[in-house]
Amino acid sequence: MAQNRSGADRHNGTGREQLDVAAIRRDFPILARTVHDKPLVYLDNAATSQKPRQVIQALVDYYEQTNANIHRGLHTLAEEATEAYEGARAKAARFIGAVGEGGAAGPDEILFTRNTTESLNLVAYTWAAENVKAGDEIVITTMEHHSNIVPWQWAVERQGAVLKYVEFGPDGTIDLADVDRLVTPRTKLVSMTHMSNVFGTINPVKEVARIAHNRGALMLVDGAQSVPHMPVDVRDLDCDFLAFSSHKMLGPTGVGVLWGRREILNGMRPFLGGGEMIEIVGREETTYNVLPWKYEAGTPNIADVIAFGAAIDYLAALGMDRVREHEVELTTYALDRIGRIPGVTIYGPKDASQRGGVVAFTVDEVHPHDLGQIVDYDGVAIRAGQHCCQVLSTSLGVPATARASFYVYNTPEEVDALVMAVEGARAIFAAEVSSIVAR
Repeated sequence: MAQNRSGADRHNGTGREQLDVAAIRRDFPILARTVHDKPLVYLDNAATSQKPRQVIQALVDYYEQTNANIHRGLHTLAEEATEAYEGARAKAARFIGAVGEGGAAGPDEILFTRNTTESLNLVAYTWAAENVKAGDEIVITTMEHHSNIVPWQWAVERQGAVLKYVEFGPDGTIDLADVDRLVTPRTKLVSMTHMSNVFGTINPVKEVARIAHNRGALMLVDGAQSVPHMPVDVRDLDCDFLAFSSHKMLGPTGVGVLWGRREILNGMRPFLGGGEMIEIVGREETTYNVLPWKYEAGTPNIADVIAFGAAIDYLAALGMDRVREHEVELTTYALDRIGRIPGVTIYGPKDASQRGGVVAFTVDEVHPHDLGQIVDYDGVAIRAGQHCCQVLSTSLGVPATARASFYVYNTPEEVDALVMAVEGARAIFAAEVSSIVAR
């Protein structure tokens, strides 16, 4: 792990260690490539992150040295694969503070899914199906990803319940007074993004959890954007469920996590039926396996889970406090530089300490889709669209936004490259408008 550690050995003026971004970048092969003969500037990390050599090598090692199915086999390969797979589960538990007495990891509270979306759906189809009745309430916000809206729309339709929205304010934040007003004794669940994938807003989920629990409701946190970018401790947040994905935190695609309190998970029915989730299968009925395997039917995504463990090792070696500090500094710089471009509107909190490394913006007279295509010719990869947040876009009254999002390997120079590319796009469209007017 020496390479990982070297990424966190520089110091700033306060004497605190900083990320050595140059050392980190050397771990990511894709960052050496060019796009349209320009150096790649990858600023689409909110959609998915790039992968370091350590993660890629973990995949290769599994398939070259250890490929076997897990849990069932007694031969050496099966035992090695099982140990590595379950080791990743324990790493995930420690990473989010899911620890028991004496600081031991609580891996049985970690359920592996395909992604955050599946994790949220698992709760909607299991816990909600048995605990939400006609007239009950589920509370979410208008800044949620579709993955944290659609499952609850379906749940309230099935159960005859009510879906309520906490509105965001002009600065992209929510008011706890609104939460306090909307969460009632009829509320069964509050489900909220920890960090908005459009505004970057870091929501006060700990305070929201307190309000929810005071009314007898559970708290589910969508951590898809927060867990990769800042320290997250489920015991400190006092939430009941946390969902997040491997691919947004340097790991492979196809792996998600649902953490839940043990007593709640034990009381839920399994999501899928089949192998591994059973204890005894009879002709008429089946008894279920213990946690976490009760929820993991069939052969899982073994190789990618093991590589996810390598991604957790990488981030843990960097230190999530340093990851967060790096992104605050970079986002502060980006907000200033992008905000100086004429005709640009930036959405979300103005203070980088209140948001993650996400900057969504629009440029007058330039559609975000056009902007995304044009800056790509300068090698700059950003996102353009509604970012799976149509309710948010409709509330803003904009058809789409452009979005730049940062991670551990991004630099101020890459922000400068984005600004130059956006300014170039503005010049192209200004020339087009002038040509039309001249006609």
